[in-house]
Amino acid sequence: MASANCRNHLKCSHLRFVLAGLIVVLPGVASAQSNSVAFSDLVSKAAAARIENDLPRAIQLYSQAVQMNPNWKEGWWYLGLLQYQTNAYSVSRDALTRYIALVPDAGPAIALRGLCEFETGEYGSSLQDIERGLSLGAASQLRNEQILRYHEALVLARLGKFQDALRAYAWFARKGITSAELIEEIGLVGLRTPKLPEQVDDKGKSLFVAAGNAAYQYMARQESEARASFQKLFREFPAASNAHLLYGYLLFEQHPEEAIGEFKRELEVTPSNAGANVMLAWACLMQNDPSAALPYAKRAEQEEPLLPVAQLVLGRSLVESGDVKIGTHYLEKAGQLDPENLEVHIALARAYSETGRKEDAWRERMESLRLTGTATAPMGNP
Repeated sequence: MASANCRNHLKCSHLRFVLAGLIVVLPGVASAQSNSVAFSDLVSKAAAARIENDLPRAIQLYSQAVQMNPNWKEGWWYLGLLQYQTNAYSVSRDALTRYIALVPDAGPAIALRGLCEFETGEYGSSLQDIERGLSLGAASQLRNEQILRYHEALVLARLGKFQDALRAYAWFARKGITSAELIEEIGLVGLRTPKLPEQVDDKGKSLFVAAGNAAYQYMARQESEARASFQKLFREFPAASNAHLLYGYLLFEQHPEEAIGEFKRELEVTPSNAGANVMLAWACLMQNDPSAALPYAKRAEQEEPLLPVAQLVLGRSLVESGDVKIGTHYLEKAGQLDPENLEVHIALARAYSETGRKEDAWRERMESLRLTGTATAPMGNP
């Protein structure tokens, strides 16, 4: 959700990203081995054009070379890189895909493909590639990691995964990296507002900046300053939806009782807030009190029946209250809505075990093991 100025700055950063840090760590990049004089000539001319920054000619020559030798790894890499530099994101993505097929664990190429997919609006694929690129070492330099994590947060926000986006933005707060655009984007995500900063009027901007600043301070572990900023936010914008939910979410790990109070205050401001009901249900489940969780979980599911975590907390509340059959139904629905949610599979394994469905329980345990290394925090995204 970057502004126009921020996006222009990031485009320059992208070029530094791919030129300053990626090539040296790419596996499998080596001189083409070919007896063809014509191919060797194309390779030499393409490299010369690239070095001279004659991008159109370099792209033309690299395209001809990979047509002649489709297994030339270096050619596909440079072709994707150069096309990215000319904003030809779709063809860059396709060239990088060819390179990745030849070098499957090329983290920097996978990450760069994720940036292409961000530009083409393929947010699901973009998130998958950026996260895999990070896991494979694409963020070998701070600059590279900053760009990738920034886009990870943007993609999560555009997918409506606001809590995951907050966790991504927390990386910047811990590093002390900030900007006016970043603060406003954190405010938009924190208040669960699917808008770009440039789509917000002046009155709205002050709200999102205030919320973003308070959240940034808390994530930067400036707790006393954050507390004061949140109280100021509540005074100046008493009717702002999701403000108490945001504060409660940030408090939840270290100060769960305070967080519960904030979730209840959110319901006073916005009685139909599914996120607040989910968090209250979850808090009760964490305290091993499924009966107390059940009314909150039922309201959350009624308010947003397509919200996976609403199905999850309702399913768990029912199963742990003794109504395993109906609870399993809701857990299965949660699994259909969010098949990559680790907590859903753990809950299903328990529910199936309790009803003697051994094969189904085993399948869910195996799926839980598969997800263990890549799953996000169990709460998902209320």
